[in-house]
Amino acid sequence: MTTTCDPLVFDLVQWVARAPRTYAEVIDAWKTSCPRLTVWEDAIDQGFITRKNIGARGTIVVVTGAGRALLEGRATGQADAAEKDAAERTHDAAL
Repeated sequence: MTTTCDPLVFDLVQWVARAPRTYAEVIDAWKTSCPRLTVWEDAIDQGFITRKNIGARGTIVVVTGAGRALLEGRATGQADAAEKDAAERTHDAAL
């Protein structure tokens, strides 16, 4: 079974990849109070983005290798492999 990347998760990963984003900026733009709309949480859980502490500047959000693979795969029409890899890592981490 191949998992698919939610279009909003893809949009978030793409948005973070365009320019450095502070954690506060990302949360302000992507937070939601809807329990059914978990874009931020899904992107983190699937390993597409992560938080990185950069000292005095605080915390930034960056795209991971899996996130880059997702973006590159989508651009070339091969996102399934990146999504499957991220899903397997998420599953393995939960074990």
